[in-house]
Amino acid sequence: MFTYSSHPKPVEIRRYRDLNQLQYGNIMYDRRVVRGNLHDQQVTSKNNNSDPGMQQRQQAYRRRAIARKQSKEQLKTKTPEAIQGRQHVVVQTGETLYSFLEELSNIIQVSEIDCQTDEFLDKPSTPLFVPAKSGVDVETQIEEGDLFDFDLEVQPVLEVLVGKTIEQSLLEVMEEEELACLRTQQRVFQELRNNELAEVQRLEEQERRYREEKERRVAQQKEVLKKEQETAEKIAARVFSQQYLAGLLPAVFSSLRRHGYFYDPVEKDISVNFLPWLIAEVNKQLDKRYTAREVLDNIIYEVTLKRLEDFKHLKFGQDCSDS
Repeated sequence: MFTYSSHPKPVEIRRYRDLNQLQYGNIMYDRRVVRGNLHDQQVTSKNNNSDPGMQQRQQAYRRRAIARKQSKEQLKTKTPEAIQGRQHVVVQTGETLYSFLEELSNIIQVSEIDCQTDEFLDKPSTPLFVPAKSGVDVETQIEEGDLFDFDLEVQPVLEVLVGKTIEQSLLEVMEEEELACLRTQQRVFQELRNNELAEVQRLEEQERRYREEKERRVAQQKEVLKKEQETAEKIAARVFSQQYLAGLLPAVFSSLRRHGYFYDPVEKDISVNFLPWLIAEVNKQLDKRYTAREVLDNIIYEVTLKRLEDFKHLKFGQDCSDS
């Protein structure tokens, strides 16, 4: 199916108006222009029209305010009349001052306003966009074989496919041969590498044995030197101790002997055990003798006193008989 469309053409649109048709005017003197706050005017008119009770309350508030103002003016103290020969002078008081004052009232004028929005309606489905048709449709007839001959057109495609297949096959064969050669080289390299690794391991093991033998010999030599040094130190210490203790031992023994650490067991037993017991027994015997002597002295003293009294009585009796 063959289609044809004409070339697009621009549409002539006038962008500017004719200057000769314009009429100038001053909007400051236009009656259609409303001055002032339009929002307050609309709200007030709407509220007044919608709520008659509110209008009555506002009128009552105004009447009360006017009556209150008149009563205040009547109660306000006025300046007395001037005496003869004088006149009053207007100063910044009175009516002039009251004109700058603002009346304070506890009643606040309020107005209630309410509104009600419409319910939301569901949005209608958006119609599909169908672009406007432009241009002119033209059709023509093409017979079979006019535009494409399969036998003729497929020949270069077939040649390319067969050529690419053969080329890919040759590349794969060459790649396989190259891979086989690489595997052979890799196997030879792996064998050489294994031999070298075995030789390296043998040398490392030999070096390890040499190192261990060296360390063992060095440790043995250090141990021998250490033992020789310890032996020399012991010999020197022994000689020094012998020289030092040669005169020390007799002095120590003599000092211990003087302080009684070296003693004869028999002498020690006699001095420690026998002599204290003997002295204690002697003291006991002496105490007994002293006690017996004191008792005997007391008896003799009492007997002597008794005989003395008897002699006195006898002498007194003889004297009485003689007289």
